[in-house]
Parts: sequence; C-alpha cells; structure tokens
Amino acid sequence: MLFERDGGVAEITLNRPDRLNAFNEAMHRELARCLETVASDPDIRAVLLTGAGRGFCAGQDLGERVVGEEERAPDLGETLETLYNPLIRRLRRLEKPVICAVNGVAAGAGANLALACDIVLAARSASFVQAFCRIGLVPDSGGTWFLPRLVGDARARALALLGEKLPAEQAAAWGLIWRAVPDEVLMEEARRLAHGLAAAPTRGLALIKRALNASWGNDLDAQLDLERDLQREAGRTEDYREGVRAFLDKRPPRFRGR
Repeated sequence: MLFERDGGVAEITLNRPDRLNAFNEAMHRELARCLETVASDPDIRAVLLTGAGRGFCAGQDLGERVVGEEERAPDLGETLETLYNPLIRRLRRLEKPVICAVNGVAAGAGANLALACDIVLAARSASFVQAFCRIGLVPDSGGTWFLPRLVGDARARALALLGEKLPAEQAAAWGLIWRAVPDEVLMEEARRLAHGLAAAPTRGLALIKRALNASWGNDLDAQLDLERDLQREAGRTEDYREGVRAFLDKRPPRFRGR
C-alpha cells in the first residue's frame, strides 16, 4: 500500500500491480492502518483511493484460496467477517469524503470496494465486473446492497448473475459511478476533486454522509428528524459561521473543517 499526503488530501494506492492489486491479508492490514491514520488526523480532510498499474483491484487473490480435494474448505464467511466487512464499514463511516479513481478493471470485491466510496471516477478503459458467479460465490463486500440501490433491481440481477463486464461509460450512464473520463486525465481530475473537497466545509460534508447513509433505512418522518438534528449540529460549526461571513463579505470562504 502506498500512502502519500498532499496538503489536506491523503492518497492511498493499492500496490500489488503484478496481481492486479488483488487482496491478500497483508493488503487488508495495511489499508486498515491507512484508514485509521486518516480517521485520526484532523489535518487530513479528504481521501483519494486508486490502484497501481493497469488495474484498480481484482478482488480477492484466489491464490490464497486454492484447496485440494482432501483439504478442508476455507471459511469464507470468516474472511468477510474479519477482513472485508470491517473495510466496507470503515469506508462508509469515515467522516471525510472519499474519492475513488478506478484506473482499470474493478472485479469482485474490488468493484464493491469502489462502490463503497463517496464519489467514483473511472478511466474510460476501466470496467466493473461482479465476478463472483463465475466461481460459484455470492457478491460480497456490500455488492448485493449497493447494486440494486445504484442501478435498480433488473440491472443488479443481470450484473450479479451473468458476471459480464460493465464498461466505465455504461456504468456512468446507469448511475453506478459518478463519471467516466479519458484515461490520461483520470488522476488529474480525481486530485482536483479531492483537493476541492479538502478545502470545503468538511464537518458539514461528514454530516451529509451520515444523513445519506441513514436514509436507506429510514422512513420520511425519521429522515426529517435526522435532518433536523444534523442541521442543528452543522449550524454550530465554525465552518458554517465562516461560510455565512464570507457570503456577506463577498469573499471566498476559508474553511477549517471545524
């Protein structure tokens, strides 16, 4: 895993390019440490996640899961419980915006890792594959939750049951991701977005994330109550006061994420 700081942005790069950045346990541990650093450092105000080489992430490294006829099958549920599920929960609960720059194929858990981020950009040559059905497994890492909510039930079922590649431009047209961009400007555009978010009122952005995360499980009345409570909290932040002052003074705001 590569971890770099640039002002208020932490750039995290999955770094097993020879394996299309497929996950092994060491990668999980390193990524967890990176996200813990991000969460605990108030000077980091946005995250950019991408992959090294020609792919974003091929999901689980199946080389770690090969078993012979006489060997005991691995407990894949335990793998999810201890590695993948905490990763997805950590990303969704991180109170800082997360940009994902998908630079190549995002397959299996790698596709759903991208979908767990807040804003997903993809190179036009990239693709998304729910590859689980090809080896007799179920979409995990939030795949069965994200897909129907992002693209609807009919498309979610086809993607999960057929395991076909979804090109980045089609993914954007379907609403699976935010935008597909030319390959050569992917990282430039992703960094521009990340730095823009890092300069924004990030305490308010964290509250927006909290509200959106809760909306799937709330009815309208519950969501209205949550908006009331979060707006009360947002209205007491330094960033809100600065935003109002800057608007009245007709000057650019200087937000501090507080």
